[in-house]
Amino acid sequence: MTFADLNLNKPLLTALDELGFTTPTTIQHRAFSAMMSGRDVCGIAQTGTGKTFAYLLPILRQWQFSKEKYPTVLIMVPTRELVAQVVDSIYQLTPYMRVVTEGFYGGVNMNPQMERAKEKIDIVVATPGRLVDLILSGALKMKGIKKVVIDEVDEMLNLGFRTQIKHVLDLLPARRQNTMFSATITEDVQAIIKTFFNDPITVEAAPAGSPLANIQQVAYDVPNFNTKVNLLEKMLQEDAGMSKVLVFAATKALADELYEKLEPKFPGKVGVIHSNKEQNHRFNTVKQFQDGTYRFIIATDIIARGLDVAEVSHVINLDAPEVPEDYIHRIGRTGRADRPGVAILFKTGKEQPLVDKIEALMNYQIPVKPLPADLEISNVLIESEMPPKFVVPNIEIRQPKAEPRGAAFHEKKAKNRKVNVKVSHKEKMQAKYGKPKKRGAKKK
Repeated sequence: MTFADLNLNKPLLTALDELGFTTPTTIQHRAFSAMMSGRDVCGIAQTGTGKTFAYLLPILRQWQFSKEKYPTVLIMVPTRELVAQVVDSIYQLTPYMRVVTEGFYGGVNMNPQMERAKEKIDIVVATPGRLVDLILSGALKMKGIKKVVIDEVDEMLNLGFRTQIKHVLDLLPARRQNTMFSATITEDVQAIIKTFFNDPITVEAAPAGSPLANIQQVAYDVPNFNTKVNLLEKMLQEDAGMSKVLVFAATKALADELYEKLEPKFPGKVGVIHSNKEQNHRFNTVKQFQDGTYRFIIATDIIARGLDVAEVSHVINLDAPEVPEDYIHRIGRTGRADRPGVAILFKTGKEQPLVDKIEALMNYQIPVKPLPADLEISNVLIESEMPPKFVVPNIEIRQPKAEPRGAAFHEKKAKNRKVNVKVSHKEKMQAKYGKPKKRGAKKK
């Protein structure tokens, strides 16, 4: 099947042809007819299967130009990066259509966004938190919404957006089409479906836990963080095929530490991106990674689902994530659009239980390769790897209270036995002059 076999109009077909897309993915094919029916839709598909186009194509196919000021389509996504990428995807699909699209996200000044929200908008793409702020401020009116898409629902719930999602859905018009895409159907996701969806059609492609067939997976048993750094550095220096590499670290601190160790070895070729970085820094880092300025970037799981970079050759898992599904989302950054990809996992003995859960989820055992013979094994541990220190408690020993005692009595020394004797003026004069000295008569 090709896109020409779908019920697409000429503007969309021309845009797809110019983008070089001819064959829809499984989720794009299955979701298209379901969404075109007008019924609520629940899509289950993992990262890298083409979910964005899966919901944009039917929305744009049914979209009609209107002079109304208020938006008719709302798309909610979990991260700022994903807002930017969905907006960019709409621009790519609508060069021959008059569609006004605006993206809203937190972390930046809301006043300029409020001004844009008051203007004519057809499609709104937003993160739940900033969307609630704009609606409650009165700047963004939702009374014209006819179609709602909630992308990466499970991730939004993991990030704590449950209340905001429910609040937004409560404020929308009752007559609308709801569409949801999620990699996993958890109890929380089911609760939202039960509350807000009306007998949805379920479409499924590459369910969570199914690694993409064109991703080659391999693992290395590595003793500690610094040896992981040495192994990664060796791979980057010796393998020219690692042209566009995405490295995932467990925490922001580890991401920054890895960057500090590798940047001097690969000056101007490495970037780092996580939630502590400013918005402009994050966008610029992704842009430089896309255009090839950066050979590799270091990221955390918080943006694993917000990155949509084409032709990522390798995904390096510096550690095993605590949530098994996050591993699927990580490696889904490579092997996209039927291109081959490589996913490499560095694991310590302490991380093996996490790897066991990942393999159980995938029903697949990741092949383990031996470490290179000339790899430098470091004995230096970082703080998080050191055994817990035994701290001697600082116990204050209090002396028992002294029993009350009376005053001390002792004989005074001779020099201290003086007795104050009051001497009158008359006696002083007698002692000085040998006779009493009287005052003279007062002068008149």
